[in-house]
Amino acid sequence: MMSDKGIRTYVLRQGRITDAQRRALEGDGQRFILPFDGRTLDRVAAFGRDAPLVLEIGFGMGLATWQIALGHPEIDYLGVEVHRPGVGRLVSDLIAQELSNVRIYNHDAVEILEKAIPEDSLAGIHLFYPDPWPKKRHHKRRLIRPGLAELLASRLEAGGYLYFVTDIEDYALSALETLESVQMLANHHRGFASPQSWRPETKFESRAAAAGRNRWELYFGRRAGAAPAGG
Repeated sequence: MMSDKGIRTYVLRQGRITDAQRRALEGDGQRFILPFDGRTLDRVAAFGRDAPLVLEIGFGMGLATWQIALGHPEIDYLGVEVHRPGVGRLVSDLIAQELSNVRIYNHDAVEILEKAIPEDSLAGIHLFYPDPWPKKRHHKRRLIRPGLAELLASRLEAGGYLYFVTDIEDYALSALETLESVQMLANHHRGFASPQSWRPETKFESRAAAAGRNRWELYFGRRAGAAPAGG
């Protein structure tokens, strides 16, 4: 489905892991971190139940992740993040909040989408402030781009949603154009969406607002009866 395989949507940056994050990763982290073996995710084995599943790609330090999960115990959340400090921080918060409806892949999101997540299986996808790759020559690395947008849409079940937020206007406009070109998706708003009341503001978001950067949101749904391209 993707014509640009091998193009990474992230860069591994060196980040300091605190002692608490290291303890979480080496100890209780095994309760929450799923090993990636190239096989399809077994949701019942991972979560102990078969509940609606929402995927979050690039959760950063995981603040919004655990807060949303805390408010929606009836939904399971699968977070994907390549940076170990953020994974460690989220694990620490999951333990502190005694949450059981979050699991984590510390792996490349595109490979997770291609191999671990089957078609028509997700109740939602969250993309909150993904790397905008601002230089034009790097736009091919964006998570919302032709090809990859179709892959994301194909993983949604009928009625499932894709919720995208950025503080970069150029990325927002590009994402709007790209998502509106995906036949499987329908925009729930006329253009950009209003903020969803259940999404908490993160520290990154508050810093962006303080710096004078606007927030741009998109909220699309999977059309009923829409089949993936080639499906």
